Amino acid sequence: MQELPLQLVTQMIADRRTIHKRPELGWTEFETTYFIAKRLEKLQIEFQLGGGFLDRASVHGRDEQEVQTAIQRALEHGVPKTFIEKTQGYTGVAGIFDTGRPGPTIAIRADIDAVPVQESQDEAHESVMGGYCSEIPMVMHSCGHDAHTAILLAVAEWIVENQDNLCGKFKFVFQPSEEGVRGGLSVANGGFLDDVDELLCFHIGTKCKLGEVGICEKGFLATSKLNVTFEGVPAHAGSNPEAGKSALLAACNAATLISGIPRHSKGLTRVCVGKLIAGESRNVIPAHAAMEIETRGETGELDQYMVNHVCRIVNSAAEAFDVKARIETVGSAVNLETDHEISVRLQKIAEQIESVERVAYYNDIAASEDCTWLIKRVRDRGGKAGYFLFGCNHHGHHKTDFTIQDEVSLPVGLRMLIQYLAERCSG
Repeated sequence: MQELPLQLVTQMIADRRTIHKRPELGWTEFETTYFIAKRLEKLQIEFQLGGGFLDRASVHGRDEQEVQTAIQRALEHGVPKTFIEKTQGYTGVAGIFDTGRPGPTIAIRADIDAVPVQESQDEAHESVMGGYCSEIPMVMHSCGHDAHTAILLAVAEWIVENQDNLCGKFKFVFQPSEEGVRGGLSVANGGFLDDVDELLCFHIGTKCKLGEVGICEKGFLATSKLNVTFEGVPAHAGSNPEAGKSALLAACNAATLISGIPRHSKGLTRVCVGKLIAGESRNVIPAHAAMEIETRGETGELDQYMVNHVCRIVNSAAEAFDVKARIETVGSAVNLETDHEISVRLQKIAEQIESVERVAYYNDIAASEDCTWLIKRVRDRGGKAGYFLFGCNHHGHHKTDFTIQDEVSLPVGLRMLIQYLAERCSG
């Protein structure tokens, strides 16, 4: 079992806390991208920035106004304008390190974005006590992506320091915009992983507490995130209501019918109308309505079954109320499918870690993860992939008091990865 150098662990914890203080939402992670790029440059690891490795046609849910606001904030916080220009307006980093010796090409992926949550200011909250609470109002790393990023940076440093004992090629994907499953497809379709033999993905927490490691071979659901807009005709509700066409009524009827979509006998299916905004004022026939909807399915086919029903209902409601409707896909993921061979290796490594008391398989996580697009891309081209969880005692992801006990939890994730690489790529 590989020993963890104290300096490496200390740097990893410091990195996580630095990133935690400056959380950024998906597609706006310019400060985080700069932080990663500086570290890879120091390690003499070649890398590409977002605009250089993402497939822009596959980018989901990117708001140009939010991007420009984030760029201005990054500039004010010390990110050079020349660096911003190199990103071409797209965040994320893809690094590559070649040992020069024959061996497998192994990629590891970490997500880098935060969540629109206001972090707790309670004196007992770990980041308040530690002095690294979020400095960005209404934005917080409450899903652990700061931990993922710090771990992958530590892995990259370990590889460089141990390159004389390693063989093959290593790729590092610091993926933007996982929340809302908006970034994975653009990374996959960009082709950066097309020569990868093995891909490792991971996540802190979820079903695992401190001292636990989980192996996932399936269970994450395929999903589609849909934005729907209805456009009607405004009219005075008192003097000429017959001239109006109500977008609000179309949206309300669609929402009710969508909730009643029949579930499927061949697997788990989900649908949620999570947001509906409509209307102008009490005396005007409402001309505008907007809905945010998500579907999920145990397979891509089941998710598409739900999507087809949503689209049919939206278009039918628009026709019934004589309004216009538009449906936009702003995020997506496929279901998780990994390789048992990789899972067994991860399991054996976890069982050797002294601080890990329990190793289990979790194939029933009814959430979604867009690293599944990366996994699918690699497996479709003959590669293999694995996914594991490592625990922390959290209070629930995406919550204001999310905690991870980084000094204890992060070394487990780091050890899992470097031990895997040491066994697969020893020179």
